[in-house]
Amino acid sequence: MPDLLILRFDAPLIAFGGIIVDERGVTRAFPARAMLAGMLGNALGYDHRDAGRLQALQVRLRFAVRCDRPGQLWADYQTVDLSQKFLARGWTTRGKFEARAGGSARIGTHIRLRSFIADAVYTLALTLAEIGQRPSLGELEAALREPARPLFIGRKPCLPSTPLLAGRAAAPTLLQALEAHPLARRAARGDPIRAWWPADEDLGREGSRLISITDDRDWRNQIHVGRRWIHEGTINVHTPTVDD
Repeated sequence: MPDLLILRFDAPLIAFGGIIVDERGVTRAFPARAMLAGMLGNALGYDHRDAGRLQALQVRLRFAVRCDRPGQLWADYQTVDLSQKFLARGWTTRGKFEARAGGSARIGTHIRLRSFIADAVYTLALTLAEIGQRPSLGELEAALREPARPLFIGRKPCLPSTPLLAGRAAAPTLLQALEAHPLARRAARGDPIRAWWPADEDLGREGSRLISITDDRDWRNQIHVGRRWIHEGTINVHTPTVDD
């Protein structure tokens, strides 16, 4: 059976960012493949100059995700005047100052609306296609245990409450791995467990539907690209809740 990594996203705030239009930054109901590629790339020590490595990692990612605790949608109203001198530089996750490049965006007050999911918990089963290439699943596991830089779930304010790596498993499919892995301690009681999984898995599952999503990124040009199909439905988790 294929080896898989189990990830747990448990945080006060989570942002599964979608396509930003003007000042509105939405959040999806589940993580995008591009977000996972960026997070894993960050753990491995990649940065945006490593567009080729991030693109290759994104293409190889296969994952399924379930929502143990739905949380609440929360909108953050943000304003900033980028012309202020103290905003000329900011800290990065690498512990260094990063200067702004300038331009018209520095003038005047700007409004941003950013959506988050508050008090939610998600569990993911993840693997890599094309075994034999780097990084390997073992290298991803090691990077999640000791990441090269601090990790966040979608946006920099979204710091995890627990370690992202919940363990390693083996299962015939990603969806079966999710059904076998215990629910989070803070899982919602009595509610159906909503899930999303690859289109080529469990085609006949009752109540599921195929949906079209755009969740990849052209890392060189920094734009959303492509379209793929996934299943959306509910699942039964067969094991008891664990105490995280």
